[in-house]
Amino acid sequence: MRTAYNCNQEKLQKCKHKAGCCIDSAKDTLFALSKDIWSCAELAYEEKQSHDILVRFFTETEKGWSVESHYKLDTAFRATWGPTGVNAGGDTLNIGFLCEYDALPGIGHACGHNLIAEVGAAAAVGMKGALEALVDPPVRVMVTVIGTPAEEEGGGKIDLIEAGGFEGLDLVFMAHPSQEDAAYLPDMAEDDVTVKYYGKASHAAAYPWEGINALDAAVLAYNNLSVLRQQLKPDWRLHGIIKHGGVKPNIIPAFSELVFYLRTPKRRDLPFLREKAEQCFRSAAMATGCRVELQYGPHEYHNILLNKTLTRLYEENGKALGIEFTTDEQVLNTPSGSTDFGNLSFVVPGIHPYFYIGTEALNHTEEYTAAAGSDKAQFFTLRTAKTLVMMALDVLFNPELLKQVKEDFRLSKLKEECEVRRENGSGSGPGQWGGAASASR
Repeated sequence: MRTAYNCNQEKLQKCKHKAGCCIDSAKDTLFALSKDIWSCAELAYEEKQSHDILVRFFTETEKGWSVESHYKLDTAFRATWGPTGVNAGGDTLNIGFLCEYDALPGIGHACGHNLIAEVGAAAAVGMKGALEALVDPPVRVMVTVIGTPAEEEGGGKIDLIEAGGFEGLDLVFMAHPSQEDAAYLPDMAEDDVTVKYYGKASHAAAYPWEGINALDAAVLAYNNLSVLRQQLKPDWRLHGIIKHGGVKPNIIPAFSELVFYLRTPKRRDLPFLREKAEQCFRSAAMATGCRVELQYGPHEYHNILLNKTLTRLYEENGKALGIEFTTDEQVLNTPSGSTDFGNLSFVVPGIHPYFYIGTEALNHTEEYTAAAGSDKAQFFTLRTAKTLVMMALDVLFNPELLKQVKEDFRLSKLKEECEVRRENGSGSGPGQWGGAASASR
């Protein structure tokens, strides 16, 4: 006897199959989209060609989308389709897919953001195709694609959050290229700081005593931070460069500049690391007689909130498509990079899985740039897009899953807030460092 549940499951499986077929049918245009973005390789907030390529895709190549170019930011966009279907309450489930497309200086798309853009576009194509073939969607649904610039520097998603760019979304999905497949990896909270020392120029041989050496201050600061690492918690990170150290060996440098990234697994710990680093920077100025300026980046990146339900759904659907998820505990439990998606994960329930692209090369290398633009990456990229759509359809067809996703989101945020309050109430601060240990840029 066929039950309503069985009929619903049959519809769901047909929708998943249809979504995959739609993505496969568009594979040539999707690869062309990715390759065009890979070829122009634009830096953060400068992705004008990439923005235009994606806008043309949703206005000319794909039909039926309402597209807003220059959405809130000059190089952001939004494409929407729907809503379609009805339900008793009239509520609309708004499912968002995100595209990134900024590159790295000097080495292009060495983080594979062209593939992130392709995954977002492919998932949107698959979702739209599946819903168009569905006679009676179980709920009223809208598909939204948002192009989010400047992940590598600046934090375009944070700009969009502040501008209300994600309002109305119920879920957000994206995926990032890596060396392995993982439904969740613990990206770190991050803040960046530019440190400038101002001294006094003088002839380095004739009368060096008349000078105040700004390069000495930079070197002292660098060494101070190197010594500080011995006292850092094992999963805290700080790293940087001396960006400017002088103009000529026979001139005492009157100016020097450093850029450092500070990272902790949880956003609650960043203020403690920031205070310790500032002591290193300011003591170098005091020792050399220089004046120092500290300029923090426009945004602090947050860690990604884990959504257990979405993570489980991604793994279940990925395995159905043949994805072999990593079981390496070191990979799964060691914090690595940082992303502005972390900030968004505190605003809208979402997922940011990682996917293998057919290479063992490491991100941010020339070898990874080549892999991100290769034919070989296409199978893995489109398989990832299919997995995101299948997961979205699971939530669409099962209202209880959506409730679980929202409850996971609520509990994860509550846990973070409780940890912050506990840390603040424990007296643990920059000078004491007590309390429990802390558990893509």
